Amino acid sequence: MAIQEQLSTVAEFEHFIALPEHRDRFFELIHGEIVEKVPTEEHGLIAGNIFGFLWQYTRQSGIGRAVIEVRVQVPEDDYNSRQPDLAVFTDTTRPVVTRGPVLQMPDVVIEVKSPDDTYASMRARAAYYLEHGARLVWLLYPAKSLVEVYRQGADSDLLTGDDTLQGAEVLPGFRLPVREIFAL
Repeated sequence: MAIQEQLSTVAEFEHFIALPEHRDRFFELIHGEIVEKVPTEEHGLIAGNIFGFLWQYTRQSGIGRAVIEVRVQVPEDDYNSRQPDLAVFTDTTRPVVTRGPVLQMPDVVIEVKSPDDTYASMRARAAYYLEHGARLVWLLYPAKSLVEVYRQGADSDLLTGDDTLQGAEVLPGFRLPVREIFAL
């Protein structure tokens, strides 16, 4: 749901989200438009399911950091400050950001479709993330229990409950049955 009528820059967005009345809310800046994120319980359960597996994988493998709702921004893009549902940054030598957005794209981005999202908007997100440095994007569709997988320079894949989601070369050895993601 868009909040304003005119396009905002990242600087204007930072001012907007710093206002006291916005302190406990989630917003993204998408192509200059301030959009509020309003996740459902189903959304939270599914995000939590996959996060648990990612957290365990990163701890056991030593590969990366799995994070929830971390804002990311590409420094040369003045009209986007995105907040994917989940992400993995594989570079653990980069200091952890303690204020403001991470100024790079995660290696892996995971988005869970909310009721107000369209399939086209989800795929546009995937394209944006890949265009700006993400190496792997997983789009999760709760109503259909499907996962759409995007990789740099490859066709997308559509996985069903009978398939296994894999981390490819980005998260080597990561394997998760799709049905586990959507177990409520």
